[in-house]
Amino acid sequence: HSLSVVVPAMPPVRRSKKAPPEGWELIEPTLDELDAKMKEAQVDPHEGKRKVEALWPIFRIHHQKSRYIFDLYFKRNAISKELYQYCLDNNIADKNLIAKWKKQGYESLCCIRCIQTRDTNCICRVPRGKLEVDRVIECQHCGCRGCGGK
Repeated sequence: HSLSVVVPAMPPVRRSKKAPPEGWELIEPTLDELDAKMKEAQVDPHEGKRKVEALWPIFRIHHQKSRYIFDLYFKRNAISKELYQYCLDNNIADKNLIAKWKKQGYESLCCIRCIQTRDTNCICRVPRGKLEVDRVIECQHCGCRGCGGK
């Protein structure tokens, strides 16, 4: 017997009736590629995987998309504030996750759920220096192998 995982459909990249700001044409191909990967991950067969494992690729792509926008704006100064805000307002990037990345100690956080206080046993809350080197432990929520600080 196989598990049935219902994954909500992700919204299309462009949701606003307002035209995207200048520079959109430069980031749109990458965002379209990530959206295609997301759709692929949503329909990927999950036989033989635990229910939570079927969602891990979706979390990774969501993280990758938000990190792409974050890096373009904060690290490389390659997009305008208007384009960055457009991406946040249209849920192209996760504004809550990006808000955490701006705080010290959360720069490489994988997902918001891993820092919620009710999930105190998440591997992501353990500093990397305290993890066993030869042992692979994955977060049950998102599949992260530990994004905690040094």
